[in-house]
Amino acid sequence: MSGKGPSYYSGETGHCQAQVDPLAGLRAPDDPPWDVYLTGTVFLDIIFTGLDSAPVRGTESWARGMGSSPGGVANMATALARLGLKTSLAAAFGSDHYGEYCWDALAQGEGIDLSTSRTVSGWHSPVTVSMAYEGERTMVSHGHEPPPEAALLQEDAPDGPPRARAAVASLDPGRRAPWIAQAASRGTRIFGDVGWDDTGAWDLAGLADLEHCEAFLPNAEEAMRYTRTSCPREAAHALTAYVPLAVVTLGAEGAYAVDGRTGESAEVPAIAVEALDPTGAGDVFVAGFVTGTLAGWPLADRLAFAGLTAALSVQEFGGSLSAPGWAEIGAWWRRVQSVAEQDPAALRRYGFLADLVPPAEQARPWPLRRAVPTIGFRRSA
Repeated sequence: MSGKGPSYYSGETGHCQAQVDPLAGLRAPDDPPWDVYLTGTVFLDIIFTGLDSAPVRGTESWARGMGSSPGGVANMATALARLGLKTSLAAAFGSDHYGEYCWDALAQGEGIDLSTSRTVSGWHSPVTVSMAYEGERTMVSHGHEPPPEAALLQEDAPDGPPRARAAVASLDPGRRAPWIAQAASRGTRIFGDVGWDDTGAWDLAGLADLEHCEAFLPNAEEAMRYTRTSCPREAAHALTAYVPLAVVTLGAEGAYAVDGRTGESAEVPAIAVEALDPTGAGDVFVAGFVTGTLAGWPLADRLAFAGLTAALSVQEFGGSLSAPGWAEIGAWWRRVQSVAEQDPAALRRYGFLADLVPPAEQARPWPLRRAVPTIGFRRSA
């Protein structure tokens, strides 16, 4: 690892304060004000868990659990902030109670910068209902197109997006986002994420902003479709013709990455956990990988850390408020070391955590916000 190692925060811990700064040894007075910049749509997520099967037409299903939390781009923003990165988010928020709740949860609860975000009068917040069952989830979303005044600042401000070490961009087939090129020209490291291509074209040439990305992080199915390959590992190697670093998530098998600049590859298996709600796990994985990359960790350590954070997240409700903090990461590391007959090779794989997590005697409970069934409708005084 590079740098002087992490720093541990002292004093009382609030909801919005991470316990570890993974970039402490790398920070300098002339650094950008933000570690990571994001933009996108914030949803109000309502999550039903404890379903035995998918809902059946003409019947009523009862869920044993339910939670509400900010969703959409808020998943990744929260995960980054909880890992100690200074995070700035540009998004439009509805002026309804859902919008107020999401704004407060992100700004006050997580310490995320919303100075480039806007509340749009009269606009209803987009909503997603997620139903988790059999280790998967089905989602139903509803929302209205935001009015013209909801255009985000990075699109119309002459100065472009704020300076940041990195940005996570959701690549849209057939469309360029001008802010991505602006940010990249200023030295911001772009990490490209992508969703399902509803057009069915699966054309890498259509991902025009991929040329500005340092890393591209599709899942296995997306990677194989874009590269016309039948193996996700082969797909990762093929992607390095378009982007320096390709990271392909393999679901229950873990993740595989190839650095085309050095020829290095790495594969890390997934951590077996009992999943309560997989919503947002992919976003948490990206946040973990971005954190390790900015901290200068080896490729395999970055994959292992990203997989760990994602695994911890699926054991809680919600996509954003399920993201783990350093207290939980430290607790997991100490717990697995105490398991009798633990695989020594597996312990060595995560041994890099010993220099990151707070020592047991300094560890404090971190009052993380978690998804709850009811939503607070009024701003704090």
